[in-house]
Amino acid sequence: MSTPMSPAIRAEAARQREVTDHLVAKWTAKALDAGFGDVGCEPGYISHWLEATENANALYWDDETAKELTGGPVAPPTMLSVWMRPLMFNPIRDEGIRPLEIHFQLKDAFALPEGIVAKNEITFHEPVRPGDRVRTVQRVRSISDVKTIRIGTGRFWIIDVEYTNQDGLLVGLESYDMFSYVRLPEESS
Repeated sequence: MSTPMSPAIRAEAARQREVTDHLVAKWTAKALDAGFGDVGCEPGYISHWLEATENANALYWDDETAKELTGGPVAPPTMLSVWMRPLMFNPIRDEGIRPLEIHFQLKDAFALPEGIVAKNEITFHEPVRPGDRVRTVQRVRSISDVKTIRIGTGRFWIIDVEYTNQDGLLVGLESYDMFSYVRLPEESS
């Protein structure tokens, strides 16, 4: 049994439904080539990551083990998204860029100021090695109809991110299931 919606919640849902099918169609399957991340894979970043996560795996600490198992040093796979993140300050760029930029563009287009990651999956391919540069292409796989859940009224969308290195080799595929929304108004008691 569903709880009746307050007038404010109904009004917000109606406002969001006014977004035409055309806008959903415009964004579904849209791709953004975000280019290479601002920071290349380098041992200093890897060391700090290993320290912060207390990762004692010999693959990352011992060059002979790395050579035997992977042909040389590699970054932990869990660092993959580190290499795509833009620096928040970069005097060479005229304007800032946000990590997972297409998500923020969707939020702006649909006037949904809040957002959460509901689910995240990643598949690793070629390892990222010191000296590698990582490029991402972000694609909108799907956009849901308007939904009202406990935290607000908005839409779910799925964004797929393809990671390749400077040689064009696939290093990972990541999928983000996001919910972007307008917060529900506080109910007066």
